[in-house]
Order: sequence, then structure tokens, then C-alpha cells
Amino acid sequence: MFLKKISFLISFLLISFVSTSQNKTKTFLYQGRVEKLSDNKVMLIGTASSVTLNFTGNECSISLQSVDSWEHHNYVSLVLDGKYIGKLRIEKGTAQSFPIKVTSNRKEHTLEIYKTTEAHSGGILFAGTTAKLTSITAKKKRKIEFIGDSITCGAASDPSDVPCDKGEYFDHHNGYYAYGPVLSRAIGVDYLMSSVSGIGMYRNWNDENKDEAIMPDVYQNLYLTKEASKPKYDFAFQPDIISIALGTNDFSGGDGKKERLPFNAEKYVSNYINFIKMLYQHNPKAQIVITNSPMVNGQKAVVFKDCLNKVKEAFASDKTHKPIAIFKFKPMTPKGCSGHPDVADHKVLANEYAPFLKKLLNEK
Repeated sequence: MFLKKISFLISFLLISFVSTSQNKTKTFLYQGRVEKLSDNKVMLIGTASSVTLNFTGNECSISLQSVDSWEHHNYVSLVLDGKYIGKLRIEKGTAQSFPIKVTSNRKEHTLEIYKTTEAHSGGILFAGTTAKLTSITAKKKRKIEFIGDSITCGAASDPSDVPCDKGEYFDHHNGYYAYGPVLSRAIGVDYLMSSVSGIGMYRNWNDENKDEAIMPDVYQNLYLTKEASKPKYDFAFQPDIISIALGTNDFSGGDGKKERLPFNAEKYVSNYINFIKMLYQHNPKAQIVITNSPMVNGQKAVVFKDCLNKVKEAFASDKTHKPIAIFKFKPMTPKGCSGHPDVADHKVLANEYAPFLKKLLNEK
């Protein structure tokens, strides 16, 4: 594959990069948790957030930069003319120029750039392109938002570039092949990913909500953080369905070293109910789906099921919104890194979940 041999040039001046601010036609399509900046630049923030463009010619370059207070490399996945062509590693530092070559004879090409890593891996700045751009139109589709933890992120799922026992945690992410994006492409819907590794509904993987923020604390921030300097999320997406998969970390025993209290079902259910109430305030027409976890088994799974039922029951008399639905993933022995599902596992999860969501959409 050419991506494994791809060479990049450090680009200090982006003079040659096209600016479309003066164009009346739309030349970029942005999706997911992104921050639109000046001069048609955009910061890709959340898992599988993306920029899509159409262009003519046999080659172009794209300019990308890994941006974070903690300087490190980052990743995007590229899809050219509907074909996944691999991941790009974006080194820390200034913006880098990546050449894109096409071999097909099509007059017009479509390039999709997806942030493979999650929000907490830092932003990826799309700084421009040399492509001869043509107009792009967003097709009207139904919408699903996926709220979750590392499983939803597609974290630790892809050791194809860096083996599981090498590199860093985010080296093994591949949000493009997480179950949410996979099933969304399969049933033809747009999606938004609001997911953070290790996060829970009332506590996190290795924290009792003392030093780390839980999902209800960060969800309304665009960057999924408590940093006041970051912008608020604008809720413009307005999904038809909001899928919530949170609980794996609440039920977790942590690392076995840090103090871990017994699971507090009352607090989990209470936080869940309040979280859904907040979601309804911003997305009044959304159908809420709450799920179990394929990673929580045994007696914990029994307690998990009871908790979800109590959350559903809390809204039983609510005539303003659609009844809350519950989906149960089948138990899974994950084959990815550090006990996570791998890309193949995510396809299994997507195949399980897609018919359920498609049926709900058809009923709306």
C-alpha cells in the first residue's frame, strides 16, 4: 500500500494551499465534533470526526497538524473514492503536507479524512489542500449519535501499524472501524461520536470521580473536557437516535491498586436519569437507546440489566418523548489490545446492533 511508503514534507508556509472562503459553492463537508476556524480550516476533535472534499486531477496534497498542549503524534484514516486506503501518522510539530495520488480514471474524486484517534488524543488541524476542488453536497440522511467509552471509540482495536505491546495507547485506535461508524455506513445514516476512553456514568475505570471527570461532566463541552477555555458543544446535529453505551468502566474493578469502592447502583441509575434529562433538553425529538456492554459478564451483567431497566422505568410516564429502548450486546471475548474489541470484533458488534437501530429508524 502506498501509505506505508508515503513520505511527507514539512510545510512551513501554506501559500499554495487553496482557500475557499471566497467561493460561494460549498467545497468541504465537515462531520462529527469539529471546531470550524478561520480561513476554512477546521479542528477535527472527536472520534471519526471528518472532512470530505471532491476534486479533479490525479494528485493533490493535504495539510494536517497534531495540536495539543501535550505534543505527540496523532492519526487520521483516509478513504479515497469510497475505498479505505489506510492510516496516516501525523508527527508533532508544525503542519505537514501529505501527497495523495489516485490511479483511477474518474474525472472527479472524493477524499474523506477521518480522525482515527479520540478527543483526548488532541485535535487534528485540517489546514488546507492543493486539490482542484469541486462543489460538494451533503445528502440528507437520518442521524445517530453514539455516546460511550473506549469501546465506542474503537480504542485498542487496530495493531496493524503498531503491535499491541509496542507504542502508546492511541497508536492502536481506529475510530473509522468502531462499531458505530461501521453500522452507520451499513444502514446509510450520518453519525456523531461522543466517546472517551475510561469514562463512566458516575465513576471512571480507575477513579471514583475524584480526580477525573465523568461523561455527564464533559458531554456539553465540544472537546469532551472540563476546560473552560474550550467552546461549548452547539447541539446542531439533532440526531434521530442517541445510543448510550456507558457502564463498562462503572462496573470495572480498576487497576487493582487504587482504592475501588463497591458498585453503587443507586448512583449509577440516578446519574443516568439526569444525563438523559439533559440530553432531552438539547435533543427533544431524539429516541434514546441504552445498551449493556459485551465486556460485562456474570453477576455484574445481571446488576447492569437491572440498572438499565430502572432507567427505562423512570421515563415510563413521559409522554413527551419516545419510550426509551434497551439493546443487549451478546457477551464477547475481545481480541484487541488490552482487553478491547479488535476491528473484526467491532464488525460483529455492528452486525448485532444495526438491525435494531434500522428498525427504530423505520418506525419513526
